[in-house]
Amino acid sequence: MVKMDHLRQIFTSLGLSSVETFIASGNVIFESASRSVPALEIAIANRLHEALGYEVATFIRTNAELSEIARYEPFSAPELEATGATLYIGFIAQPLSLEAQHMVMSFQTPVDNFHVRRREIYWACRVRSSESIFSLAQLEKTLGIQATFRNSNTVKKITAKYATPEC
Repeated sequence: MVKMDHLRQIFTSLGLSSVETFIASGNVIFESASRSVPALEIAIANRLHEALGYEVATFIRTNAELSEIARYEPFSAPELEATGATLYIGFIAQPLSLEAQHMVMSFQTPVDNFHVRRREIYWACRVRSSESIFSLAQLEKTLGIQATFRNSNTVKKITAKYATPEC
């Protein structure tokens, strides 16, 4: 596990400002003058690989995008209020093709439900995620992409803390 002060130092070394980490979860909040999100994602991923010695999937969302993601309701309230249900949000680099979306939907089980929207995959899990047959590794292998999942509560806490008035 990477210490958060080291992670902040890596991001600062790229010339990013107002660098903060959020709850030791790999979420880094920062400001950048860069106008190219894809180029910035690549620069961060390369710097992380250089500093840590392994590949780190890197996904950037603006405050406005993250606020919209946190507000989005892909599943009904009763489905998410079921005992033990948790909503996870998967972040990916590019929107999925129609074929890839169908592949994601093929992961559905009686305890796992999925919804794809833009560059996010919403996963409603009605058991502990460790008890589900679905996994991040399975998703990445099947689709041939990198992804990362966060609990929707974490995403909502980030937006509550960092959202700007225009979000």
